Amino acid sequence: MRPISDIRILNAFVAVAQEGNISRAAKRLHLTQPAVSLQLKRLAQDTGLNLFVRTSKGVELTRDGETLVAKAEKVQAALDEFGQTARRINGNVRGTLRLGTIVDPDFIRLGAFLAALVDGYPNLRTKLLHGISGDVVHRLIDGQIDIGFFLGDLDGFEPEVAGDGADSLFFQRELTRFTYRVIAPAGWGKRIAGKSWQELAAMPWIGTPRNSVHNRLLKRIYPNKEEAPDPVCLVDQEPSMLAMVRSGIGLSLCRESIALEEMQSRGLVISDTAKVDTSLRFVTLASNRSEPNILAAFDALESAWI
Repeated sequence: MRPISDIRILNAFVAVAQEGNISRAAKRLHLTQPAVSLQLKRLAQDTGLNLFVRTSKGVELTRDGETLVAKAEKVQAALDEFGQTARRINGNVRGTLRLGTIVDPDFIRLGAFLAALVDGYPNLRTKLLHGISGDVVHRLIDGQIDIGFFLGDLDGFEPEVAGDGADSLFFQRELTRFTYRVIAPAGWGKRIAGKSWQELAAMPWIGTPRNSVHNRLLKRIYPNKEEAPDPVCLVDQEPSMLAMVRSGIGLSLCRESIALEEMQSRGLVISDTAKVDTSLRFVTLASNRSEPNILAAFDALESAWI
């Protein structure tokens, strides 16, 4: 048996046990059903036990599952008590936390994060600075923000800024992994069907700023500048990028959840061959990781993302 090191797996286990249904548990946890199923699979593998049996209405705990769920609920209660104690100890946390935000608020669970921050640290004010993902790194280094959300891998970001010291310069936590798809205007289905990254590069693309995650991901896919797409226009906001694609101008990278929604609602086309995985991270300077306001931010983050 392997040790259980991820509290999210226990949370999924308890939610499914209490709901008796994976779909309802996923909704409660603000996760997808496949994500919850994967967590249950990992728990079963780690414990070597069969924890649920399927029924016509959902799932039921086995005897082993009933024994473990009681322990899991105690772990949750202990973590809640730990958090409450930490908040009391940190009752002197005050001042302003400057937070770099990106993309849409729902995706980064900004509302839940800010609510947890206000609840746990009422004397701590927040100042939000919204911008492109890559701006977060520059603002951290320049002292403009204290902490922020970041898309992508820091090790591959701006070698002249992060360089080989990215691991020591930043303290980061990966929140989730997700996929970007290549989207095209409606009616381009045959035009992009089965096309490789190299073939897609010859088509018109919508460009984004150097520090955007779209640009950084494309540089990873096309390391040679000569083989990379030559953008026909440049935009700095995701809504503008989508508007350009809808207008028939060209291709772009797009988060898979948005791409699927655009395909269903507006008929945009999704490449069947080209996709790239990346991650959402919460990052601060390593030198600041022990400051009370930063600790408070990571504590609130746990509440928002568990």
